[in-house]
Amino acid sequence: MSAPETKYLRPRLHDRIFNAVMLAAQKVGISFVGSRTLTVKGRKSGQPRTTPVNPLVVAGSTYLVAPRGTTNWVRNLREAGEGELTIGRRTSRFTAVEVPDHEKLPILRTYLVKWAWEVGMFFDLPKNPTDDAIRTIAHLHPIFRIQLDKDLKIR
Repeated sequence: MSAPETKYLRPRLHDRIFNAVMLAAQKVGISFVGSRTLTVKGRKSGQPRTTPVNPLVVAGSTYLVAPRGTTNWVRNLREAGEGELTIGRRTSRFTAVEVPDHEKLPILRTYLVKWAWEVGMFFDLPKNPTDDAIRTIAHLHPIFRIQLDKDLKIR
């Protein structure tokens, strides 16, 4: 039996610079369209690892979508099952459950509507993708449903 197909797009230099700016802004409480700092325990080192993420609320549930595919934060969150979202001095711990592929369509569609201007290039989709096109790539983009311990007013 072969391993499931995965995708990982390594951040380029300008992506790393953008992420550093986002993390610095979020540290002082500035959020860009709802972005937050994700902190998850490293699966090998056990040390906290941070990255900017774009949480998404769909039908009352909060999600983290991995536009670059199976990244280190995805692997770490799969292992840890929990993490933190931070904006400024406000931090909320959460537990996470990975969403199965057959439930991803409405989440990915909403994510692309909100965030395509920033991350649409990572999805290999046309500008207005059909449901079938989204279903075709859904397995390449892990999604986690998260339960926050307190509200960070994510929209």
